[in-house]
Amino acid sequence: MSKITVVGAGAVGATTADNIARKELASEVVLLDIKEGFAEGKALDMFQTAAILGWDTKLTGVTNDYSKTANSDVVVITSGLPRKPGMTREELIGVNAGIVKSVVDNILKYSPDAIFVIVSNPMDTMTYLALKASGLPKNRIIGMGGALDSARFKCYLSLAMNVSPNDLHGSVIGGHGDTTMIPLTRLATWNGTPVTDYLDEATLTKVAADTMVGGATLTGLLGTSAWYAPGAASLSVVESIIRDEKRVIPCSVLLEGEYGQSDICMGVPVVLGKTGWEKIIDYKLNDAEQALFAKSADAVRNMNNVLSTLNL
Repeated sequence: MSKITVVGAGAVGATTADNIARKELASEVVLLDIKEGFAEGKALDMFQTAAILGWDTKLTGVTNDYSKTANSDVVVITSGLPRKPGMTREELIGVNAGIVKSVVDNILKYSPDAIFVIVSNPMDTMTYLALKASGLPKNRIIGMGGALDSARFKCYLSLAMNVSPNDLHGSVIGGHGDTTMIPLTRLATWNGTPVTDYLDEATLTKVAADTMVGGATLTGLLGTSAWYAPGAASLSVVESIIRDEKRVIPCSVLLEGEYGQSDICMGVPVVLGKTGWEKIIDYKLNDAEQALFAKSADAVRNMNNVLSTLNL
């Protein structure tokens, strides 16, 4: 059986751990946080639902004790400051970069073979940092953002079409940012038929715009970052890895010429299995989509450049 660690017991991390435990994806789930007693309390609270909901996963909460994470197969990093109203993901880079690097370094002392799923924002830059700081093979570092963005895309499509989101297929690629993500409306389908057959251009444009600010919309309503959908999206990535499902999920991974970009982590459709991400799928973008992807890459690269100014 597998062991999964979730670093960060805030709303997103706790929801991720809860989802993983309920799905019984691992024999043990470790929830780690820097705040004394916080992860222990969250883990105990979750475990008290086991007898009610019928799951049997061992759930362990620890305060900054990385030895308890030893031999983890997958590690989800959610730690860092959450967004506040009016704050962009990019504004978090200075603080969260140091946190993410420290987490990666500490995890690798005890779980050198772990696959990392990065949730902390700005997610593409944190994924790139984790890859460079760890020196791990590229397939073992995965940014979750595209899974979440694509779920939000299907949510807004389902509302516009008045259909079940489970019958929709749609992907969001590019950077995980309010101005950098690219909802691929041209390729979205409802039970195999293009959504462009049912929605006019104005409606599709609004769906795409709503998707792009999906996180900011919730931050404005809630006063902090969302957690249910990010937790579920993190689960979907972890589940495909642990169960070797070979699902195609948009995730931020290292590009080496794919989609016209190199030395950058960005959201593209990838096959997820037991070794991490196994293959990048080429969606054969048209000229307009490719131009948007290049523009998105420029913005992500500008954020990555900030890393060189930090004392990490």
